[in-house]
This record gives sequence, structure tokens and C-alpha cells, in this order.
Amino acid sequence: MRALLVLLLTLAAALPAAASEIVGALSQNRVSLTTSFSGSEILIFGAIRRDPGEEQTAETDEANGATDYDVVIVIEGPRQPVAVWRKDRRAGIWMNVDSMAMASVPSFYAVATTAPLNQIVSPETDATYRISARQAIRGVTGDTAGTPESALFTEALMRIRERSQQYLALDRWVHLDRDILFRANVRLPANLTEGAYTTRMYLVQNGAVVSQFRTAIFVRKDGVERWIHQLAFDQPLLYGLLSLVIALVAGWGASALFRMIRQS
Repeated sequence: MRALLVLLLTLAAALPAAASEIVGALSQNRVSLTTSFSGSEILIFGAIRRDPGEEQTAETDEANGATDYDVVIVIEGPRQPVAVWRKDRRAGIWMNVDSMAMASVPSFYAVATTAPLNQIVSPETDATYRISARQAIRGVTGDTAGTPESALFTEALMRIRERSQQYLALDRWVHLDRDILFRANVRLPANLTEGAYTTRMYLVQNGAVVSQFRTAIFVRKDGVERWIHQLAFDQPLLYGLLSLVIALVAGWGASALFRMIRQS
């Protein structure tokens, strides 16, 4: 870990003199989905390369216990269309009575910050860079797009995803050391969708984004799980026959086991 931070500092120092910039890295950029997968913890870390003219100001702020920069880290999973349903009680029975289609919704979304997001990022900046989960959910289709009703469905989707830990708001989760080095541990849940998870790191000052850095985490099935997945899409007939054979063998094996138990 220390060696990686030293490397980042070296890279940041090698950047050409300009406005302050942020550079980051991941402890791992590939996650394999297997039958035993129960989640994965990713260490996100980096450094802030300051403009030489700001170094003296940074030293004064540090002496006064203040900081002039904040860091926001966003991990966004593959996007997918989602239909959100609303239930209501009709004739004593709970049933789906209304729905709303959303064309582009992140399957996973985590926002880690050095301080509460609404205190360090202005609403205009949030809308421009789509940092918060609410801004990331877009593409409501139909006549209800942009109406108060669409906002209700968006809030409902966020509550559902937050309960399943698919959407995470990690305030004060990013540790900033001496206004130069930052790090955060973000746990990816077990119910991940296969694909590229875009990771964005923002350097924020006075509510505005000063610099940003992008990388990605690649999540994919591995081993037998990947072979079965590919077989189901590439050879559906063979996959169906194989499933039938496995079911027959499993049923015969269970029947033989019960006969042995009765006879013993």
C-alpha cells in the first residue's frame, strides 16, 4: 500500500505544472463472479497534485485545521432499463396498479466523499456531472417524464436499491491525509451485474469540480459459471438438453438414495 502511494505521488509530481489535479488507482480492477462469490472490497486511493502557487495556502489551511479540497468517488455499474411498479390495495388484495419505465438506470451506484455530498457539491455541479444517485437515474419514458409522479417513482427505486445495498451513500468515507493522499474502501455486494463499473474521482473546491480522473472495474463470470452462461446463449438447444439430463440424473439419484435408506 505504501509503495503504491509513493508511486502515485511520483506520478503526480511528474505532471506538467498547471491547476491542481487528481490522480487515482484501484487495488484491483477485475472481479470474478463464481458460485462462492460473496462480495468484494475495493481499495480506491490516489493523490492530489497541487498547483505550486497553492502549496503555501494549503500549509496555512492545514495549520488552522481546515482543508480547501474535497474528494468524491463514484462507482457506477452497467446501465439497464428498469420498470418500477406501484402496488395498491384493491378489493382487499395488494396488486400492481401502475408502472413507470426508466431507460437507463445504474445496476450499482456508490458515492464516497470526504464530507456530506450536499455540503461540498453545489446542485448545479451535481446536475452537470451527475454525481448523486438521483441525478444518475435518467431516461424516464412516456408522458410522465419530468412530472412529480416520475419523481415519486425515482425515489421509490432509490429506496429499493438502498435496502438491497445496490446504492450506497458513503459520507465521510474518503480519508484525506495532509490534503494530498486519499483512500476509501468500498464493498461491492454479491449480487453484481456482469460488465464494466466506471469509477470516477472528483477533486472539488467551493462546490465545483476542479479535476476528475476515470478508471474502471471489470466484473465477469469465471470458471464453470462463465461456460454455462455462454452455453445458454450460444447453444440454447444443447443447454436445454444438458439441463434435462442433469434433472433426470438428479431425480434418479434421489430416488435410489431413498430406496437404500428404506432398505437399511
